[in-house]
Amino acid sequence: MPQDILRRILDPASRADPYPLYEELRKTPVYHDGDGPYAISHYHDIRALLHDPRLSSDPRNRTAVGNDPLADAEDEESTALPTPFLRLDPPEHDRLRRMTNRPFGPPHSPHRVDSMRPELHTIVKDLIDGIGDPGDVDVVEQFSYPFPVTVICRLLGVPHEDESRFHVWADTLAASLDPDPDSDPVERAKVSQGARMELGMYLAGLIEERRKKPGDDMLSQLAAGGGGKGEDGPMSTMELLSTAALLLIAGHETTVNLITNGMLTLLRHPEVLADLRANPGLAVPLVEELLRYEPPVQLLPGRTALSDIEVRGVTIPKGSTMWLVVASGNRDPERFADPHRFDPYRKDIQHLGLGSGIHSCFGAPLARLEAQMALSELARRLENPRLVADPPPYRQNAVLRGPRHLRITCDGIRP
Repeated sequence: MPQDILRRILDPASRADPYPLYEELRKTPVYHDGDGPYAISHYHDIRALLHDPRLSSDPRNRTAVGNDPLADAEDEESTALPTPFLRLDPPEHDRLRRMTNRPFGPPHSPHRVDSMRPELHTIVKDLIDGIGDPGDVDVVEQFSYPFPVTVICRLLGVPHEDESRFHVWADTLAASLDPDPDSDPVERAKVSQGARMELGMYLAGLIEERRKKPGDDMLSQLAAGGGGKGEDGPMSTMELLSTAALLLIAGHETTVNLITNGMLTLLRHPEVLADLRANPGLAVPLVEELLRYEPPVQLLPGRTALSDIEVRGVTIPKGSTMWLVVASGNRDPERFADPHRFDPYRKDIQHLGLGSGIHSCFGAPLARLEAQMALSELARRLENPRLVADPPPYRQNAVLRGPRHLRITCDGIRP
């Protein structure tokens, strides 16, 4: 195998179709070039490691700095806010996740996500109504980008008049995630850090307001101590800040890409688009197949071995960093029959698109519902949609993969 396979995966020129590179990577299931991270590319190996307590997500456990460009970039981006529980290990991770889950999902708040259906439907309807010229639509700018950030604002209890500020912060932080060799890295870092500081200051003020005058939103419940029971809580202000920021940044970016990748895939498979239009219930298995076929998160960098770990006869030494290439695992022929075929009728779709184990996607129920509603309504209301360019221009980020723009033309928009 050529020694530059990981460099080619990172190359923005590969973003439109990285799957041939993943296929090449699977020929060496545990790939290591002698200096960089160990790349794991097969489904069963990735899933086992995601459940292995010897694998750490905490950057403080990394002893080798500079040999994993993706992990090092994550460290630089997160300096303005506390480390979120996504990047912590037990017991800190488990405590914060339990507290965050109490006002978000079962068993304590089983109806939180489902009760948002009417509001989600209204947001989707309003965005489609506001598209304007059906002959010139950018699905990203006009729909899949504003939809999730609006939902997160409503979930957290951000006042309606402040939602536009969240959109600006989301724009800035999303831009900071993409490498840009033509920009000044010092200026980019300054702008990104400024946005994170502004977001943190705003959230700190909102938390104090909610402590004094709680509502029925998720942030109010966390701020009032509703997320902490017994030994767990309540959360400190800094823990609340990191958790709220995590919901905005991680939840927003993955859902944008899930919806956009989904619409692109449907336009490339018009027979499935027609099926979805005729049968909106198809959205449920369709989103699961999308999470396998075109996952919004392509790989998980920055994982560290807490002790020697053996994978397929290869010993990964303690302290080594790993990439878990989940998008490769999702198309592993050892696990899925005909893995490069998009098939929402597939009987077995146990994908890695939302992770697995203790770090499985916290916002998965909401992301699934958002994508199901978004894609079914777009399929129903857009009349004869066609791609303007295929492939569309992609964001440069190798981890969070999705089109930066998705230009389409339609004959009209149905009521």
